[in-house]
Amino acid sequence: METTQIDLKDDCIDCLFKTTCNQTISQDDFNFLFQSTVQQTYKQGEVILKQGMKANHLVYLLDGIVKFNYQDENKKNLILTISKAPTLLGLANILNEDVNIFSIIAIEECRGCLIDLNKMKILALNNRLFMLNMIKMSTGMFRSSIFNFISLAHKQVNGRIADILIFLAKNVYQNNSFVLSLSRQELAEYAGCSKENVIHTLRNFDADGIIHVSGKKIEIVDFERLQKISKSG
Repeated sequence: METTQIDLKDDCIDCLFKTTCNQTISQDDFNFLFQSTVQQTYKQGEVILKQGMKANHLVYLLDGIVKFNYQDENKKNLILTISKAPTLLGLANILNEDVNIFSIIAIEECRGCLIDLNKMKILALNNRLFMLNMIKMSTGMFRSSIFNFISLAHKQVNGRIADILIFLAKNVYQNNSFVLSLSRQELAEYAGCSKENVIHTLRNFDADGIIHVSGKKIEIVDFERLQKISKSG
């Protein structure tokens, strides 16, 4: 993990986080928040925030894609959702006694700014609008996690895989053709099924002309049919 000090004058000029902050707090308050901020680069597979560990900071993700990973008492992994930059990571910890309730892991090289959690709390307690803006920056993760759990609870494997492919195309890669950052095992943890189920389903979708699979590259050929599978479950 590489760490570099941030020059606020140069690196934060066009930052969405700074722009959002400055809607509700002064420049002095922003400088207070960022005076101890460092920027870090995370390699693929590196843990950004670890489940069960005390949180000392939030992470504003500048570049890259991450997975929200929960490990149960039997050491079984479940991917709650996938998120891409720019986004604010770890805000749920403010409501959970500063302990990470899940892990956030880079699934490709990522870059983010570490923001002091205690300083964030000080500003939030004194400025409701600031806190609301920070919550808005983090709600995407909770929304997509809820939809994923609904899919897991009510749909068969075909419907779950269809939901995931649609979500990735629309919200993560923003293209119907993409190179998948997730392994087949990670797809299985995301869909709540076995790796074999994932491989079999992708092959069937490919054979039926719904998608085209070539290694890690996936192209959604017939988006309408994929949506029908998603709706039928």
